[in-house]
Amino acid sequence: VQLQASGGGLVQAGGSMRLSCAASGRTFRRYGMGWFRQALGKEREFVAAIIWSSGTTRYADSVKGRFTISGDNAKNTVYLQMNRLKPEDTAAYYCAARSYSGTYYTTGSYDFWGQGTLVTVSS
Repeated sequence: VQLQASGGGLVQAGGSMRLSCAASGRTFRRYGMGWFRQALGKEREFVAAIIWSSGTTRYADSVKGRFTISGDNAKNTVYLQMNRLKPEDTAAYYCAARSYSGTYYTTGSYDFWGQGTLVTVSS
């Protein structure tokens, strides 16, 4: 299973950006997907998650109201729309897929990971 993240780049504070993550490869049980991020020198942290069957979403408090996660089942793709970006949102963003229910905000609940895409927000 491969997860290909794309859409990162440089944006000014207050701007918007949309990340995409496409899943391909062998068939796997798809329960949900998530986005995490890791800033330089910091641990990887949860950003947002979605459950495929119900469309239920969850967000970290730091991005709630600014970021939106969505998915396209037919394309096996999940998106992260990021609005009102702040310099503290600067990080490498990783998408991940999980096959079973669990704690949506912990990295250990996810079975497959993308390579990461860098988002830089300038002040």
